[in-house]
Amino acid sequence: MKTTYLSAVIGALCAGLISVNSLASSHREAPNITRMPTLDSTDFYAFNSYESGRGDYVTLIANYIPLQDAYGGPNYFAMDPAGVYSIHIDNNGDAVEDLTYEFRFTQALADGEGVKLTVGPEGNTRSVAVPLKNVGGVSAGDMSAVNFSESYSVKLITGNRRTGTSADVMNATTPGTSFNKPLDFIGTKSFSSIEAYATYADSFIYDITIPNCSMAGRVFVGQRKDPFVVNLGKTFDLVNYVPVEGDSAPGAGDGEGFPGGITQAAGNDDLQFKNVTAIALEIPKACLTGGGNGSIGTWTTASLPQARILNPQAAFNNTEVNGGALTQVSRLGNPLVNELVIGLKDKDRFSSAEPKDDGQFADYVTHPSLPELLNILFKDAVNTTLGASLPTLAPTNIPRTDLVTAFLTGFPGVNQLATVTPSEMLRLNTGIGATPAAEQSPFGVAGNDLAGFPNGRRPGDDVVDIALRVVMGRLCYPIPVNGVDTDLGLCDPADANVGNVAFTDGAPLDASMMKATFPYLADPLPGSQ
Repeated sequence: MKTTYLSAVIGALCAGLISVNSLASSHREAPNITRMPTLDSTDFYAFNSYESGRGDYVTLIANYIPLQDAYGGPNYFAMDPAGVYSIHIDNNGDAVEDLTYEFRFTQALADGEGVKLTVGPEGNTRSVAVPLKNVGGVSAGDMSAVNFSESYSVKLITGNRRTGTSADVMNATTPGTSFNKPLDFIGTKSFSSIEAYATYADSFIYDITIPNCSMAGRVFVGQRKDPFVVNLGKTFDLVNYVPVEGDSAPGAGDGEGFPGGITQAAGNDDLQFKNVTAIALEIPKACLTGGGNGSIGTWTTASLPQARILNPQAAFNNTEVNGGALTQVSRLGNPLVNELVIGLKDKDRFSSAEPKDDGQFADYVTHPSLPELLNILFKDAVNTTLGASLPTLAPTNIPRTDLVTAFLTGFPGVNQLATVTPSEMLRLNTGIGATPAAEQSPFGVAGNDLAGFPNGRRPGDDVVDIALRVVMGRLCYPIPVNGVDTDLGLCDPADANVGNVAFTDGAPLDASMMKATFPYLADPLPGSQ
């Protein structure tokens, strides 16, 4: 493909590429879930643990409550006590959960009614509850000033998530069935320093005893720095940048930089000052894979009871009455599917669906509308610039076998399960060893790193850039596998005129921005410093 042709394509696309979709992973991805942020799953990760000495484990992380401002007081960001948060594992490929880790949360005030202060002169005093979640300094060794607390339980359900066999996951650190969640990072006066908060939060990492599993795992639930990066504001502004790597951008392995292209820079990340709430599990591989081939399909959901009746005289822990069958309101496996693939009319339906029923969404993958929309918007401009008559900018391999493989079946020999049931799950081959953090490619498999996306997803995988390129036909071109350029046989270069363009939002992401130990996500930003 000639440089002049690529330059023309880039210039034409810069005015409006994917302006109709948010690229904020699963932040506010469907109309209904925008009304329930505490149940909104923002990102989901499944990867072979790369902490030193943890090679026999898989880490699963489900993030909730999007776009948290660190200064979000006085109430900050508690989980929904009526919600059921779940991480599901299919280990045989039938697109039905075989294992579900279910989290339920409770909240409490200190001494039942909260910390109170005596106010007024002698003879006319009142005991009055304070409005804040803490009344003094908090540390790992002293939580006497905490006025509000959250705890949670974890159950392992074998079989159907609603009717299967349920057993408690036990706290092996402080024996029992209950776990505590740290306060959000209110600020450096409440916790004395950033380092002190990190120590405090780490004290809420628990060893767990898992039913029918001979090895212990780990769990953590708490606020983290939002690990996702995206150039969100300019993307919404009709893509107010050229969405291809510029000349001064570091190479990403997929093409040259081009004049006028966007420079990779941390300042392009509109989520750089946002936090999120993470549910993190580390489970022995042997206790996840069952009788399958070592690959698993995973996803997270959140559910609420069908009915909610508001209390007209609301009080703490008595704001409503909830009843009826649990109803799924949020779902996330692979990133960006509900944003870039599913049509607006079906986004809420996708949020409530199960992988086994994903046949109803097949047309969105085999006949995706996004590339055709781009073609309608920009083909004439490209042809005018080139003085040519290109028939289309969209990939022409319909049905899109490449997208079916990426989103619905997995890649043979990489992350495909023993039985192939087309369904939207994040698939992970537990037999492919983890790549140490310092050696990871943010482009995963396409970056010659088989331990990364779409073989699971690690926090440092740049899924925005990967997804942009895949949708526009990257898999029609050879990709490096174990150092060798490999033709996947899914489509041909002639099927994708812009398939080897280095699309990017200019917001770089890599493993150095995360921790190299469980729970991997960086400590949250403080509400004040």
